[in-house]
Amino acid sequence: MNDSERTIAYFSMEIGLDPRFPTYSGGLGVLAGDSLRAAADLRIPMVGVTLVHRKGYFHQRLDERGGQTETPAEWSPEDFLEEVTARVSVEIEGRAVYLRAWLYDVHGAPGNTVEQTVPVYLLDSRLPENDPRDQELTDVLYGGDQRYRLSQEVILGLGGIALLRELGYDNIRVHHLNEGHSGLLVLSLLERRMQASGDTWPSEEDIQAVRNRCVFTVHTPVPAGHDTFPAELTEQVLGAERMNLLRRTPGFIDGNFDLTAFVMSFARSANGVSMRHGQVSSGMFPGFHVGAITNGVHVGTWLSEPFARLFDRYIPPWRRDTRYFRYAMGIPLDEIRGTHRESKEMLVAEVKARSAVELNPEVLTIGFARRATGYKRGDLLFTDLERLRRMIRSAGPLQVVYAGKAHPMDEAGKQIIQDVFTAAGELGDAMKVVYLEDYDMVLGRYLVAGVDLWLNNPQKPLEASGTSGMKAAMNGVPSLSVLDGWWIEGHIEGVTGWAIGDEHPAQEGDEIRSLYDKLEHAIMPMYYRRPNEYATVMRYCIAINGDFFSAQRMMGQYLRNVYYATAEGFTP
Repeated sequence: MNDSERTIAYFSMEIGLDPRFPTYSGGLGVLAGDSLRAAADLRIPMVGVTLVHRKGYFHQRLDERGGQTETPAEWSPEDFLEEVTARVSVEIEGRAVYLRAWLYDVHGAPGNTVEQTVPVYLLDSRLPENDPRDQELTDVLYGGDQRYRLSQEVILGLGGIALLRELGYDNIRVHHLNEGHSGLLVLSLLERRMQASGDTWPSEEDIQAVRNRCVFTVHTPVPAGHDTFPAELTEQVLGAERMNLLRRTPGFIDGNFDLTAFVMSFARSANGVSMRHGQVSSGMFPGFHVGAITNGVHVGTWLSEPFARLFDRYIPPWRRDTRYFRYAMGIPLDEIRGTHRESKEMLVAEVKARSAVELNPEVLTIGFARRATGYKRGDLLFTDLERLRRMIRSAGPLQVVYAGKAHPMDEAGKQIIQDVFTAAGELGDAMKVVYLEDYDMVLGRYLVAGVDLWLNNPQKPLEASGTSGMKAAMNGVPSLSVLDGWWIEGHIEGVTGWAIGDEHPAQEGDEIRSLYDKLEHAIMPMYYRRPNEYATVMRYCIAINGDFFSAQRMMGQYLRNVYYATAEGFTP
C-alpha cells in the first residue's frame, strides 16, 4: 500500500511500539500500540503519528522501604529507526521550531495472504538549527511544566499534520485523535479550510468540513486527565492571531483553553473506552454525545509463548482472527492447567531474577500491576492484615506480585507504594509480597500470564476501561475486580471471575469485606480443593473474554462504526 492510499491518520502522544523504546507511560500508550498492531492485522489503511520521547517516561527505582526515585529512560532512535528526509517546522512562542521524524513500521500478523504494515512517524526536535531549549521539547513524556506540555502538543498536532502533508499523505479522510493531546491538528485543518475558502472567519461550512474529518477517543473520567491552559500561556505559545481564533470556539472556557472541549466541538464522533465510561463521559461533557467502543488488547503481543503454542495446536487461525478463541472450549482442562503452569514458572523465574525473591509455584498467586495513584487503591488488599492472616490459616497460602510506577509529581501514589512495602514487612512469612520496580511491557507480559488471579480495585466510576485484566483473561487468568470499566462487560460471576461488590456505589468498607469474602470463601477453596473447577473458569476466560476483548474486535468496530460511518469519500 503506498502513502496516497492511506486514509486514516492516528495521532497519540504516547504509543507503546516496542519494549526497547520507552515511548509510553502506561495504559493509553500500550492501547495505542495494540490499536496499530490490530490495524496492521486487519489491513486498515492507517498511518500513526507520535513524539520520539528520547528520554522516555522514566526508570523507577525503589529502596528497601518502597521510596521511589526516577532517572531518565534514555534511548537513541538512531540505533533502531530509519530517519525520513522530510523536514517541517512549527511556530512556538514566535520561534520556528524545526522537526524531523523517525519511521517505525508496525507489521501485521503472520499468515495473512498479503503482509500489511502501518507506518508510524516519531517527531523529533533534536536538530542543531533549533534553540537548545527547543531541542528538548520531544525528550520527556509528560515531563516539565504546562509550557512544555503545550509546546509538545503544538508539535504533535500542528507538526504532525504538517509532516504528513510533506510526506505526500494527500488522501487522509479521517484523523483519529487518541485523547486530546493532538487536538491542535483541528486548528491546522480549520486554518487550511479557511485559506481554501477565502473566509476570514470560519463559516459553518468550514466547521462542518473539519468536523467530518475528525474522530476522538477520550480515555479518562478523571478531570485532572484533561489538559487546560491559561489564556495568557496559550497566547504566548500559539501567538495572538491563533489565540483570537481559539477565543471564539467552545474550547475557550472561563479564561482557559480546554483542549478536550475544543476537540469535542470539532469531532463528528466521540467515544469512551467502555460502555460505562461512555455514560460517565457524557455526564462530564454536557451537550456532547459520547458513544462507546470498549478497548481490546493485541493477542499476539500479550499471549504467553506456552499458550501461543497450545492455541497453534487447537485453534491455529487465532493469530489472524481472534474470534477462534471461542473454540478454546474444546481444549482439555489438563492442558489448560499444564500450559498455565509453564507460564507461572516463567514468572517465578523472572521475579527471582529481578528481586531475588523466590515464589512458590504451588501457592495461589495474585497479580496487581497498575499505575500507582490514589484512585486505583493499590494498597486496598492490606486494609485488614489480621483478616488476611486468618484467611490464610483457614483457606490456604497466598502470595502477591505488585508492579507500577507513580508519576514523579504524585506524592499520594508514591505513598501507596510505600504502604505496600510496609504491609509486606508486617505480614512477613505469613504472606509473601513482592513489588517489582520499573514496570514495562516486558514485565507486564510475564505478569498477566503467570499469576493465578488478577486483582483490580479502583474507586468507581473512575476506571475508564482497564486492559490488564483483558490480557490476563486471554492467558486463562480470571479477575477479581470492582464492577467498573471493562469488567462490567466481561464479568460472569464464578465463570470468568469474581466481582468485588456490585455495580452500585458502595462504602469502601463494604468493598473490602467483599474482597476478603470472595477470596476466602469462593476463590481459595476452588483453587486448592477443586482445581478442575478453577481450570474451567480459566478456560471460560479465554473463550468468552479472550474472544471479545481483542484489539481486532475493537479496531473492526472503529472501522465500521467510526471511520467509515459518515466520512466524505468513504465506501464501506
